[in-house]
Amino acid sequence: MQSSKWLGKCPSCSEWNTFVEELVVKENTSQPQYKTSTSKQIASKPRHITEIQYDEQPRIATHDGELNRLLGGGIVPGSLTLLGGEPGIGKSTLMLQVAMQLKGFKVLYVTGEESQQQVKMRAERLGEITADCYILTEVSTQNIFKQAEMLEPDLVVIDSIQTLYSAHIESSAGSISQVRECTAELMKYAKETGTPVFLIGHITKEGTIAGPKVLEHMVDVVLQFEGDRHLVYRILRSIKNRYHSTSELGIYEMLGTGLREVSNPSEVFLSQREEGLSGVAISVMLEGNRPFMIEIQSLVSVATYGTPQRTTTGFDAKRLNMILAVLEKRGGFRLGAQDVFLNIAGGIKVEDPGIDLAVCASIVSSFEDISIPNHICFAAEVGLGGEVRAVNRIDQRIAEAQKLGFKEIYVSKYNMKGLDTNSYSIKIHAVGKLEELVEGLFG
Repeated sequence: MQSSKWLGKCPSCSEWNTFVEELVVKENTSQPQYKTSTSKQIASKPRHITEIQYDEQPRIATHDGELNRLLGGGIVPGSLTLLGGEPGIGKSTLMLQVAMQLKGFKVLYVTGEESQQQVKMRAERLGEITADCYILTEVSTQNIFKQAEMLEPDLVVIDSIQTLYSAHIESSAGSISQVRECTAELMKYAKETGTPVFLIGHITKEGTIAGPKVLEHMVDVVLQFEGDRHLVYRILRSIKNRYHSTSELGIYEMLGTGLREVSNPSEVFLSQREEGLSGVAISVMLEGNRPFMIEIQSLVSVATYGTPQRTTTGFDAKRLNMILAVLEKRGGFRLGAQDVFLNIAGGIKVEDPGIDLAVCASIVSSFEDISIPNHICFAAEVGLGGEVRAVNRIDQRIAEAQKLGFKEIYVSKYNMKGLDTNSYSIKIHAVGKLEELVEGLFG
């Protein structure tokens, strides 16, 4: 729907305040968009899928194991990757670190926010400069393509997409039309030359990537850099990936010399436990193909102001309310007049239902003020009927708990079918209802 003037209500969809102002100009033939010798306008015809042939190009493996795993083994040639995150979280540091460690490849690092001297100072702080990396301070896409055509890099990093400006759109840099146009030009460059491009993007106060939603549809991979910038740990999460699974997770530690990969996150999240503290339970969660241990902390106290509080950090509040209702209905615990605070230690956000049993154990432990021994962990889902349900990849979860020295683990009895318990030294407790868990833990 187009209109020559602003309208409050769209006549097409009947929505309010959906019109976006864009200046439409004719294409300037003196300054064409990025084109190569292969970009001739040739009519395409349908081909049978069995007739289509392609050459599988090897991925570019970086020195960052966490990033390689998220991308599915390395950077895909010709791919367009968008990296989003809050200001100061470490997006530029991560991409400059990848560029500095990519030996044997020519990297063009384009920055529109910093000077070349500032980038050089950060590069020296990250370590010894040995990579074939070129720094370009530019915001015009036409000039960027001109320099890229002469340099012929193997990887291009844009910091950031909101600072770029295309001469084909007469609007300010960072506007919706500019971001969309610049991304389209970079996508065309990446596909026609086979050069992978990384885009660093800002996010809004709601936590979404700034710019039109079509930006995330255009790119091949969307990565989200999360974490509290006042804490040292960062989480790299895959939101979209056309070449690999989106359930992977990468964890980093922010140091003065850059980002350090955390190869064993279980030890990080369990490193600050206290002996004999009630309300603490350990669970084995699964993020993608990677199992690791997390610490769940609960605090249950009498509601002082009448209406009980239900506060969660890193856990779904609606799921907490469901678990509390199950504990009260099926377990007989009177939690209706109690304040309940739940925290996932380390600042991580968990969506795996396999930590439900640990959440129940943690809440009951705090309510009864009885501590759970440190050598016990949990891995099971809890249903509305109080039944303990099976979770996927229970063998990997048990192996991770055994590797970290846990002596006992509570799982669902429905996970025991086909499980070789003799191959584990850890003691496996199979429970079918919450009552069995409470009786086994607290008598």
